[in-house]
Amino acid sequence: MKSLVRPLLLMSAVFTTLNGLADCYDPMDPNGNITITFDIYMWKDDGYMARVTIQNYQLYRHVDKPGWQLGWTWARDEVIWSISGAYATQMGNCSSFKDNIPHSCQKSPIIHDLPDSSREDRSEYCCRDGVLSAWAVDPSKSLSSFDIQVGNLEHNTRGYPPLNLSLMAPGPGYSCSPVVDADPTVSSDIGGRREVQVFRTWKSTCVYSSFLAKQTPACCVSLSSFYDPRITSCPNCSCGCKETAQKIESCISEGDELSPSDALLNSDILQCTDHNCPIRVHWHVKNNYFKYWRVKLTVSNLNYKRNYSNWNVLVQHPGFSQNTTIYSFNSSLLPTVGIEDKIALFWGIDYYNEKLLQAMKEQLGSVTTDVILEKDLNSFTLKNGWAFPRKIYFNGEDCHMPLPDQFPKLPNGSSNLQACTCLFTCIITLCLVLLFAQV
Repeated sequence: MKSLVRPLLLMSAVFTTLNGLADCYDPMDPNGNITITFDIYMWKDDGYMARVTIQNYQLYRHVDKPGWQLGWTWARDEVIWSISGAYATQMGNCSSFKDNIPHSCQKSPIIHDLPDSSREDRSEYCCRDGVLSAWAVDPSKSLSSFDIQVGNLEHNTRGYPPLNLSLMAPGPGYSCSPVVDADPTVSSDIGGRREVQVFRTWKSTCVYSSFLAKQTPACCVSLSSFYDPRITSCPNCSCGCKETAQKIESCISEGDELSPSDALLNSDILQCTDHNCPIRVHWHVKNNYFKYWRVKLTVSNLNYKRNYSNWNVLVQHPGFSQNTTIYSFNSSLLPTVGIEDKIALFWGIDYYNEKLLQAMKEQLGSVTTDVILEKDLNSFTLKNGWAFPRKIYFNGEDCHMPLPDQFPKLPNGSSNLQACTCLFTCIITLCLVLLFAQV
């Protein structure tokens, strides 16, 4: 019996590792990652100057406030003499330095971005309060950088890559590869006439895993249609039940106001619901026409304490393979691997609805748009839940969907509403013919 213990433990470890790797792979964003780059562009007597760049290559997952947090461990006795465009959270023990005091002497420094309002120590692509846009939404705002002067090394050194790189963006969930040498970064000069490359480049790639993040589900999906008066609500306890939800200290009934004690709490305060989710995405099949059909997509914020800036919603649906018109959101189709259905990404329009406001006494904060989808008459149907999404994500997190047997149903005896529409048209036409015949 004892001889079987070690093989079983080994198999368990292998399966756990494989599950973790599978969780890191996202077929909706197969190449998504955050890449950290250290570019050494100047040598100093006791070290070097480097530009550190945090580039978000994830198509739909952005870094929201309170922003990214980058950490590592020095390979030797390095210190940060100065930093521009960011700051180390702790100075550490710098008692061995008398004349010039470093910015940070920590063996394992933690770096934060500067806020938008900063006017000093600015560098290119800095001072965005740690916020990074998703690559598919705005590539120009998907990166952040800062400059550091590293010293306290022996002369003539080429530097040592940092160890144990970690990224919080803004919470856990990212695992980073070792920092290794890469091809030196090349940039252009003199209007593109000359190429300039840095002396040395180190890189690390960080990938997201919902398993590592261990986050409570943040959203759920409800459904409705014009052909069924019933509304399929979010499944009960989608984001945890009241009895076990640790993050929900209290909830407020619809129409009530925050009490003074609730307003002082740092935790989220949600509207009381059976699903306990701060975000609800509602998909309503609104109309069925001859050549196209219309959907109303609504995202509601049930959180009384938080606005969601730069929100986005990802929807998997076969209907997006045809021409689509969106009225009140920005949108883009994303490339996928191994998924037949098309994936559409929706996000807000600047200065209009890019912020999903917190819930208030009078109403929920919400954003909404109509979506018109062209029909492929060879494949279009409203039967068996075809009109409803396969998956929906909010800000990169999977939303809890109702089970297919709970989807709105077509009327009994009807296999296709288009046939009903044609029959109704024929009846009206026959009535008109009979009316004019009598005249």
